[in-house]
Amino acid sequence: MDKDLRLSYRQKNPSVCPVCSFEFHREELLSGGGRLIAGKLTDELKRNYDVSKKYGKVCPLAYVLTVCPSCYYSAFPKDFETLENSEIDKIRELTAARKNVVKKFFGSLDFNANRELKTGAASYMLAVDCYSYRNKKVAPTFKIALSSLRAAWLFNDLSKENPEGAYGKIAVFFYKKAYQSYVKMIDILQTGAEPVDAAGNMGPDTDKNWGYEGVLYLTAVLTLKVGSKDPDPKKRMENLEKCKRYLSRLFGSGKTSKSKPSELLDKTKDIYDKINQLLDEWKKEEAQTTEG
Repeated sequence: MDKDLRLSYRQKNPSVCPVCSFEFHREELLSGGGRLIAGKLTDELKRNYDVSKKYGKVCPLAYVLTVCPSCYYSAFPKDFETLENSEIDKIRELTAARKNVVKKFFGSLDFNANRELKTGAASYMLAVDCYSYRNKKVAPTFKIALSSLRAAWLFNDLSKENPEGAYGKIAVFFYKKAYQSYVKMIDILQTGAEPVDAAGNMGPDTDKNWGYEGVLYLTAVLTLKVGSKDPDPKKRMENLEKCKRYLSRLFGSGKTSKSKPSELLDKTKDIYDKINQLLDEWKKEEAQTTEG
């Protein structure tokens, strides 16, 4: 392939999987040259990218995780080799299970090949599983939350390409997982149960680290997206009231700063208004039911 048309390159030095000792060369996304054309930021702080005339559709998220092509162990690069013996044993023991899940949803996937949307989505699905067996030193809840949200995004993208498939349902599953994990993250940030410095870039996308403010904002967004659909009306109301507290605690002053840019404040106000509107509608319905 013409060097000018390449999207990625392989690292010269091989990576060695700590689980199965397989050697492979990690793929890295090249930058510049019009490869990435940043588009709008969604309400979930996901950066959309316009299709490049020269390179086509590019998904930067697909290149983030390191995945062993042999045993499907997946982790963020800085965590890939930091496994303890007990973690290695457990992740090795579940190799067949990981492969079966990937085969069930994707058929045949080759992590030695260049990354694309399917291998990107699978990499996050695998990371959610693998971080479930990691120790607190690597801040696994943060990594599970971030991987779940990104998995939901990429499965959503796959669903748009293949509406008849099961990708849409898988996206819903990972949105629920992300919601549960982000709620746990709020508690962890307050109690220090996991080291925040080990969380690294909290994203949620690769273009900007929104930090603690982003975590609170996304917890509110996911509460609106997932928590507001709880079958128990009382629980729904509680979830949204809690969601309002997240937002008002952080952005109640309405003043911008380096950590609270106007872009985030504007989105926060929109979410806050949506929550109030939904709560008002539910309260009216509840009052009508009671009267009836």
